[in-house]
Amino acid sequence: MFPPEGFPAPGKPTLITDQLAAPADFVLHNILGSHLKGKKDTSAVILSVSEPLARWKTVASRSNLDLTKKTTDGALTFIDVAKETAIAEPTQTYLHSLFGRIRLQIEESPSSKSLLLILDDVTTLEWIGFPTLVLARFLRSLIALCTKFGVTLLVRHHTPIPDEPDDLFRILVQLCHYQVEVMPLSSGRSGAVSGELALHACPSAVPFASVRPIPRTHALQYRLTDSGAVFFQRGTGQVVL
Repeated sequence: MFPPEGFPAPGKPTLITDQLAAPADFVLHNILGSHLKGKKDTSAVILSVSEPLARWKTVASRSNLDLTKKTTDGALTFIDVAKETAIAEPTQTYLHSLFGRIRLQIEESPSSKSLLLILDDVTTLEWIGFPTLVLARFLRSLIALCTKFGVTLLVRHHTPIPDEPDDLFRILVQLCHYQVEVMPLSSGRSGAVSGELALHACPSAVPFASVRPIPRTHALQYRLTDSGAVFFQRGTGQVVL
């Protein structure tokens, strides 16, 4: 079953990795929807580098979630990083300013432990010109801030070449508690199955992991639908969510 009970968890940052053949959009939208439709007084901040707000609204509407109302009510803050960086230079100064805005939002939140923060995605930030070292400093600061205040943080990272991790991945996997790995089928394309999903405890968090991992050898398979994703146990075709 995905997401498992207790996941994602406040103050335990999660790395979400995907590939060109198996994008993890559905994971982000699934968790955002569950969060905002769950307990009362929850809120979310989306730092979007990949998709405009209109796209998030369209996907959310398919599961009866009105992001326009959530934005008006103050439950959702959408920061279009792609649009802002098209105007500003991709420099450390911009990331410092962005971090300050995030910190203020967290500090002014009635309950930071009810706040979900999504960074989608860090790879595109590197592609548009932010130096890896500058991004690494930003990520360390962001993760430390969210850990301190108990914010639920999701950071998405695209894997351009499978099984060849880049510097950003190596940094993130050491800083985060969990990694959600979205993969294409190892056996090739299938009309019934869109891909596979595994859940790992990251190296530094293994002694404290409270969520049962889903290793690659027992990865869940999923099929994308108009309203989200349907999950199966590998090789059975039996729906588990």
